[in-house]
Amino acid sequence: MVTAARHLGPIRRLGTVRHLGPNWYSAVMGTAAVATAGAGLPLHVPGLRTLCTAVWALSLLLLLTLLGARARHWTRHRDQARAHLLDPAMAPFYGCLSMALLAVGGGALTVGRDWIGAGAAVALDAVLFGTGTAIGLAAAVAVPYLMAVRHRIEPSQATPVWLLPLVAPMVSAALGPLLVPHLPPGQARETLLLACVAMFGLSLLATLLMLPLVFARLITGGPLPLALTPTLFLVLGPLGQSTTAVGAFADVTPGVVPAPYNEGFGILAVLYGVPVMGFALLWFGLATAHVVRARRHGMGFAMTWWAFTFPVGTCVTGAAALARHTGLVVYEGLAFGLYAVLVVAWAVAALHTARGLLSGALLAAPRTARVVPRPVTGRTTSGAVR
Repeated sequence: MVTAARHLGPIRRLGTVRHLGPNWYSAVMGTAAVATAGAGLPLHVPGLRTLCTAVWALSLLLLLTLLGARARHWTRHRDQARAHLLDPAMAPFYGCLSMALLAVGGGALTVGRDWIGAGAAVALDAVLFGTGTAIGLAAAVAVPYLMAVRHRIEPSQATPVWLLPLVAPMVSAALGPLLVPHLPPGQARETLLLACVAMFGLSLLATLLMLPLVFARLITGGPLPLALTPTLFLVLGPLGQSTTAVGAFADVTPGVVPAPYNEGFGILAVLYGVPVMGFALLWFGLATAHVVRARRHGMGFAMTWWAFTFPVGTCVTGAAALARHTGLVVYEGLAFGLYAVLVVAWAVAALHTARGLLSGALLAAPRTARVVPRPVTGRTTSGAVR
């Protein structure tokens, strides 16, 4: 009997959802990113599309499973659910629900249609896009409001996680153009496209307000706690996704937006995308250096490792968009190189997540993040470090 109880332990822990937070939707986002980014690569790779379709099907299954588990969480553990909303470290992850819905919906039109048919793919994407967009816009307002009036936040607490609810409308902006050709010509198509442009501006300006706080915290407060270090890759999300968005605008504007604005979107795709992708590569190097340092100091696996996936996936689609609109081989190579990083990161995160679920460790109460002290330095009156 004791032996049987030991074997049933992990199974029982799989049913525990009290500590299942909205951050788990990041696994859906990362899985869907592997599918959509792979399907959008500039060059054809035999067999890749079939694999991407299978990965998209997995992301859909994960989404349905998590939606059920989170519904159970809100039903049986409302106190914990409210605590998540009032926790400045967890509340921003409510933007992940929106992005998970949007990513799976966009994947339905990109690759899922191969298996479920074009009609079902359009219907599924329409439902998930509409729902995800509504939730994303609500989170973009509600989470900063809670941070301002209910949370008690110090400047030293700033992390890239704060960007999550602000990036959700950018995901809508990037994936909304996929539905434009399926709407009736005229007002309907132009309205959806310009709504996506409006969400692009909403998210971009909000990100430009928040990002300096994160960067200032990093420079003045030292490295993030080990468990949070992977979240530095979240900064790539708005950068890569906005580059993807302007490329998507340029792809669908012919026949939708009257001249000369249709030509302007093609120009914007290059003049905006090239410098932003340059900054994304700079941040990629900076974030990688911090992760290497954290790993040397003992950083172990946490759900924050999923930050290595979806943000990198947006840079893959952004590089692919630049390859389409510039015709430069260098962006094709960049897209393939980043996709290789994405696949490896997804495989590692998925493997560790599966292990953590089977052991029950990932569904246990969260532990306090370990902090690595910053080396103490002194400064002279001139500002020189000694």
